[in-house]
Amino acid sequence: MTFNEELNIKVKYIEGVLEKFAPTPEKYANTVINAMNYSLMGGGKRLRPLLMFEAYRLFGGEEDVIEPFMAAIEMIHTYSLVHDDLPCMDDDEFRRGRKTTHAVYGEGMAVLAGDALLNFAFETACKAFDKLNVIQDATVSAKRIGSALGILAGKSGVYGMIGGQCADIEAENATPDKITEERLLFIHEHKTAALIQNALMVGAILAGANELDIAKIEKVGYNVGLAFQIQDDVLDITSTFEAMGKAVGSDEKNGKMTYVTMHGLNKAKADVDALSEEAVNMLKGLGDGNEFLSELIIYLVNRTK
Repeated sequence: MTFNEELNIKVKYIEGVLEKFAPTPEKYANTVINAMNYSLMGGGKRLRPLLMFEAYRLFGGEEDVIEPFMAAIEMIHTYSLVHDDLPCMDDDEFRRGRKTTHAVYGEGMAVLAGDALLNFAFETACKAFDKLNVIQDATVSAKRIGSALGILAGKSGVYGMIGGQCADIEAENATPDKITEERLLFIHEHKTAALIQNALMVGAILAGANELDIAKIEKVGYNVGLAFQIQDDVLDITSTFEAMGKAVGSDEKNGKMTYVTMHGLNKAKADVDALSEEAVNMLKGLGDGNEFLSELIIYLVNRTK
């Protein structure tokens, strides 16, 4: 089986997981639920739940206790995109080739849909506790679920993704002397890498990885996240609407300093290669069965859309 064939099978599996945990109609709340599902089931790479699943399997996880967390992290990622696209943020009309949530449901309902997805993510992750009655060592597994919930919340919050969003907004239209490399790396680490670290760490924790290996997989997530964001900056300059399914050139439109504008296109591309190579090398020390995960990292950071 080729990498692409295996990738398609796994993405289809994740789509099934999302359908299983997606919110169902609820009378007067139907509009916001429809907006949630429009956003959640709108396609995409499903990178974060896929990384979580692969990390879980890498460290020996076998039960389906991982599935509520896989759905939860995609809900968190989706809520962040819904809010990112709002006129008060990046003001984008298209996402993945479709109208963005606020363009279809209105700004107010899009805000509610994003809020609801964040809350529902934790409702969903908590369903992992329902799996304990079929797990042999329930006490150990309950502790792992608790630890995983802490990572899920922390890496998504003010010391993670939201903190990065804050720094990103404040960097818009700032003079070049105000945007240091330290600040730019803070934005990339927190806005993008934190959720990728989140996925890998939760998968490792639920599988029972030791603290040293969890720290190593966190570093892998940092490299992958930083490379992923730099590649995103590259594509915002070099790609097209048809390839990306959304507007390109938005960084320049919003007056954002990016890794490309700071270091140039050639260095940005070289750093993507170096970061991803280091991430793959770190994976080699974390046990067998990392071939697909290694290929996935190379595929993601060298994507063209």
